[in-house]
Amino acid sequence: MILLMGIAGSGKGTQGKMLADSRGFHLISMGDVVRMYVTGAQRERMLAGELLDDDEIIKIVDKVLTSVSNGEEVVMDGFPRTIPQAQWLLDQVKAGRFDLKKAFHLVASRQAVKDRLMNRGRIDDQEKAIEARFDEYERSTMPLLKWLSDHGVKVVNIDAERSVQAVNADMIKELDSD
Repeated sequence: MILLMGIAGSGKGTQGKMLADSRGFHLISMGDVVRMYVTGAQRERMLAGELLDDDEIIKIVDKVLTSVSNGEEVVMDGFPRTIPQAQWLLDQVKAGRFDLKKAFHLVASRQAVKDRLMNRGRIDDQEKAIEARFDEYERSTMPLLKWLSDHGVKVVNIDAERSVQAVNADMIKELDSD
């Protein structure tokens, strides 16, 4: 399993697709999965920029991951986002359910990703919701990167403000270095 982490608009979706396609990996995009599985009340909270709580996300992830056979490589785009989610994932790794290779952190400035998101045109990419996602990312996900590293997961920072091809080349180079 390879984790793709980064603020909304950092390129996780694009990079996840490129990596999965080039290597024949499964791609689980949490944004797509969550939009597919949420209820009406959950959707309203998401449109306001809130994240679903850890138990809601873990149940969804657990359900989706049952479709992946043992030994098949998975790129996780946007999971975990909090320490409780990461703890659940590491518990699954310890139990032998998955092999966690590394986490790629796609690093981009607030302004760069805000510009990308405003041009993307999705319904949940309104300025107020984008700001709420930034704040949630800084509060929950940034500490998670240190936590993962402290718990033995190799976290690789990738400059995501460069071209799509340059970012992908760095990720491939890092995977091939193992």
